[in-house]
Amino acid sequence: MTTLDLSVVRTRTRLPIWTRILCALFFFSGFPALIYQLTWQRELFRIFGVNSESVTIVVTAFMLGLGLGSLAGGWVSKQRGISLLPLLAAIEIATAAFGLVSLSVFEQIGALIVNWPLPAMAAVNLVLVIVPTLLMGATLPILVSHLVRRSGQVGGAVGLLYYVNTLGAGAACLLCCTVLFPFFGMHTAVFTAVGINVAVAAGAMVAHAFPYSEARPAPAITVNDARQSILGMRRVLLLAALGGFISLSYEIFLFRTISYASGSSATTFAITLSCFLVGIAGGARSAGKTCETLRPADAMRKAADELVFANLIGLLFLPLMAHFAWLSNVVLGLAMLMVYLIARRWGSFLPYLAQFSVAADDHAGMRTSLLYFSNILGSAAGAIVTGFVLTEYLTLVQIALALVVAGTVCALSLIAMLDVERPERLRRMADAVGVLVVAVIVIPLMSHRVLENLLFRGNVDHAFASVVENRSGIITVDTDGTVFGNGMYDGRFNTRLSSDRNGIIRPYALSLFHGAPRDVLMIGLSSGSWAQVIASNPAVTSLTIVEINPGYLALIAQQPEVASVLHNPKVNIITDDGRRWLSHHPEKRFDAIVSNTTWNFRANITNLLSTEFLELARQHLNPRGIVFYNTTDSARVQRTACLAFPYGARFTNHMVVSETPIDWNFARWRRTLESYVIDGEKQFDVQRADDRALLDSLTSADQRSQPMIEGCPEVLARTAGATPVTDDNMGTEWRHYFGLE
Repeated sequence: MTTLDLSVVRTRTRLPIWTRILCALFFFSGFPALIYQLTWQRELFRIFGVNSESVTIVVTAFMLGLGLGSLAGGWVSKQRGISLLPLLAAIEIATAAFGLVSLSVFEQIGALIVNWPLPAMAAVNLVLVIVPTLLMGATLPILVSHLVRRSGQVGGAVGLLYYVNTLGAGAACLLCCTVLFPFFGMHTAVFTAVGINVAVAAGAMVAHAFPYSEARPAPAITVNDARQSILGMRRVLLLAALGGFISLSYEIFLFRTISYASGSSATTFAITLSCFLVGIAGGARSAGKTCETLRPADAMRKAADELVFANLIGLLFLPLMAHFAWLSNVVLGLAMLMVYLIARRWGSFLPYLAQFSVAADDHAGMRTSLLYFSNILGSAAGAIVTGFVLTEYLTLVQIALALVVAGTVCALSLIAMLDVERPERLRRMADAVGVLVVAVIVIPLMSHRVLENLLFRGNVDHAFASVVENRSGIITVDTDGTVFGNGMYDGRFNTRLSSDRNGIIRPYALSLFHGAPRDVLMIGLSSGSWAQVIASNPAVTSLTIVEINPGYLALIAQQPEVASVLHNPKVNIITDDGRRWLSHHPEKRFDAIVSNTTWNFRANITNLLSTEFLELARQHLNPRGIVFYNTTDSARVQRTACLAFPYGARFTNHMVVSETPIDWNFARWRRTLESYVIDGEKQFDVQRADDRALLDSLTSADQRSQPMIEGCPEVLARTAGATPVTDDNMGTEWRHYFGLE
C-alpha cells in the first residue's frame, strides 16, 4: 500500500471523529441561540408592545441579524490560518458576554426610545440584536467550510450541520416551555444559555487540544463529481429566497391556526416552534444523506419530489383540522404532526440547493453564506408580507391556498432546471400543477367551518354570526352574541344589568368605589359593552380606550346596542398595545384605569398583570385614583394586586386597588344607577318592581359581608404561599397547561 493510500485510509477513519465533535458542539450551540431568541423576543415585546407591528419588527430584526452574520461567517471562512475550534469558542464566549447583560441593556434602551416613531424603533430593534445574531449566524458557513474540506460534500455538510443545530434549537424550545419558563423565569433562562455558551466554548478548546482535531484531508479525496456545482448561483439564490419566504410563511400560518385552536396558549407556541424546528432538522439531515448517496441529477429529482410532496401535505392541513376537531385536544397533537411533516419537506430544500450550486472548494463557506443569507432574506420577507400583509387581508383558507400557489411556483422553477428529457419534465410539471388544482378544490371545500369546529371541538351545525381575520388575530362572534378573541371567550354584547350574562355589573360598579371618576382609561375594548356602560356613567367626562386589535371596532359598528360608543364625544379609541401606550404617555393621568383583562394564562397577558405593570399604572393615577382589573379568579394575580398597592379589595373576580383608602359608598352607587341613561333610555325605573328589587339586592345590604367583596387582608391570608406575578416569572402563562396553577 502506498503512502498516499495510507493517508486516505487514515483520514477516512479520523473524519467521523472530527465530524462527531463538530456535530456535538453545534448541537449544543443551538440550545442557547433559541433560548436567547425566545427570551429576548419576550423582553422586546414587553418594551415595544405585542401588537402586529412590533412582533413583525422583532422577528425581522432577528432574521436580518442571522443573515448578516452568515455573510460575516462566509468572509471569515475564506481566511487562511484561522483555527476552527478556537474561533467557535470565541464566538460562544462573545455571545455569552452579551447574554449576561442583554436584558438590562434592552430595558435601558427601551426606556430611552419610548417615544420614538415606528421606523426608528425598528432600527433600534435591529441594533439591539445585531451583535448576538451576527455571531449566531456566522457559525454555519464557518463550520460548513471546514467540514467540506474534509468530506468533499457540500449538501451533506450543510444538511448535517443544519440538522444538528436546528435539532438543538428545537430541543431548547421544549426545555424553555417545560422547565425554564414555568419554574425559573427569564433571567434564569438567560443565565442557563450563558452557561451552555461557556460549556460549548470549553468543549471546543478541549477538542482543539487533540492532535488530529485540525487535520487536513489528503488530496486524494479532493476531486469528484459531487464537488462540482451544476446550477448557476443567481438562480439558486432566488430559489433559496423563495424557499425561505414559503417556509417562514408556513410557520406563521401554522402557528396562527394552532394558536386559535388552543386559545392563544404560550406553551402551544413553543411546542409548535419546536415541532417546526425538529421538522426542519429532519428534512436537512435527510437531504444531506441523499446528497451523499445520489448523483447530482438524481438528487435534483428528489428535491423536486420533496417540494411537490410539501405542497400536498400543506393542502391537507386545514381540512384535517376542520374534520378532526372532534378529537378535542388530540387535534392539537395531529396539528403538531402536520407541522413536523410540512417543515421536514421545506427543511430539505436548503441542503439540496447547496449541493447543486456550491462547489466543494475553498470558497464553499462564502457561497454557503450567500445561500443562507438569501434564504434568511426570504424568511424576513415572509415575516413582513405574510405576518403583516396577508394576514390582514386574507382568511386562513385563502392563506393556505396562497402558500400552495407559492410552493407550486417554487417546484416548477426547480423542475424547469432539471437536466432531464422533455417528457419527464412535462410529467413532473403536470404533477406539481395537479397538486395545485387539488388544493384549489379541496382546501375551500373541506375546510368548511374550520374556525367553528376548532373553537367548539366538534362538527358545528351553524356558522359564526361574524368573523374578523386581521394581522392582530381572529375575532369571532357566535349567534348568541358571545365574542371570542383568538379562540378564547372574550365577552358578550350586553349592556343591561337586568340580564347580566357577561358580568356587566363590574363596569356599572365604578361609582361604588370612586366618588368622581371623571377621566377614565380602559385597556381593551372587546364587545364594547363595558365601554358603553362606562361612557354612560354620568360622572365620567372622558373615556380613553386603548385596544390592540382594531377588528373589534368593525364588529361593534354592527351591533345597535353598543355602536353609538364609536361616536360618543366622551370616547377616544386608540389602536395600540396598552402597556406601550402608557409608557409612551407618562404625562397622562386618570381617576380610574379599568382593564377587563383576558384569561390570566394566555400568551403575553402577564404584561398587564405583573407587579411592574401595576407600578406603571400607579404613575398614571390622579390623587385617590383606582386601578380596576380582571384577575379571572387567579390567586396569584389577586395577591399581586394586594402586595403592589396599600389599599384594595376583590370585587367579584376583579381587583380594585389604590394608593389611598377606597371610598366604598353604596348610597352613591344607587343614585348613579338610578340616573343611568344609555342611548337615551333609562336603564332602571324605580317605579317598576323588578328594577327596584334589583337595585335593593345590589345596594341596600352591606355588601362588604357578601362574597362579592373581599378585602386585601383576607385576600392575602387566602393566597398565602402564592408567588406574585412579575415580568420575569411570567405569571401563569407557562404553568397553567401543565396543571401547576
